Amino acid sequence: MPLMTWNDLLSREQPSTPHHIRTGPGTSDVIDLWLPDGKGPFPVVIMVHGGCWQKSIADRTLMDYAAEDLRQRGLAVWNIEYRGVDEDGGGYPGTFQDVARAADLLRDYAGEYNLKLDRVAAIGHSAGGHLALWLAARPKLPRYSPLWSENPLHIDLVVNSGGLADLEASAPVTQEGCLASIMDVLTGPPSGQRPDVFADTSPSEMLPFAARQVSVNGEQDRIAPPILGKDYTNKAKSAGSAASFIQVPDTGHVELISPGSEAFEMEATLLTEELKR
Repeated sequence: MPLMTWNDLLSREQPSTPHHIRTGPGTSDVIDLWLPDGKGPFPVVIMVHGGCWQKSIADRTLMDYAAEDLRQRGLAVWNIEYRGVDEDGGGYPGTFQDVARAADLLRDYAGEYNLKLDRVAAIGHSAGGHLALWLAARPKLPRYSPLWSENPLHIDLVVNSGGLADLEASAPVTQEGCLASIMDVLTGPPSGQRPDVFADTSPSEMLPFAARQVSVNGEQDRIAPPILGKDYTNKAKSAGSAASFIQVPDTGHVELISPGSEAFEMEATLLTEELKR
């Protein structure tokens, strides 16, 4: 059976329209909230899209199908946007600050939309897997970092879907245009106070952190080969984090966020079981 292409996913009928929440004047200052039917309270999944950290490749709407599927399972989906490295202010620190701000804004809107924040999960695909894990690792940020904040939103579970969690290890493995050629913009330059650019940007260098982490990788994924998920999981476990790895056979990169696939069903089940227990 051939692997799915992006056209296979994007040619599907468009799902329902979410609530658009404007959070500022910029084009990336928007969050799509997918609310289940009923009055709630609703458990919440933070969703972070991929696209090699580049807006010219993808934005949050790539995740609409996945968001709608989770919505139908009774989960509210907080599908965030952020500036890519190819946008003004994107890269370091802007991309990370956008993601952090969008996650923390959940607390401001929880009452209005009857969202439950006693347990919060996150799922990120590809570059979004890196950012979702980074969100959960924020309590480990060094105070010298411009990304540090006093009270980051606590995240209980991260599903790292074909993610690039270890930036340094991923660069020579994934496609060059996806990471190696934009690494300097994404991580920023080293400085006397910040000699290691990965210390506050790469989840692999912020271990251990409290969130349970599940890396789901497609056996035939060429963008995020499964060795990346496996090696990151081993590193997380060795550091003391609760981490596990799932390799899905006959699966590439697109299947991971395509409802109806074996891989996405696994991910949706992980999220539902975590938040509805």
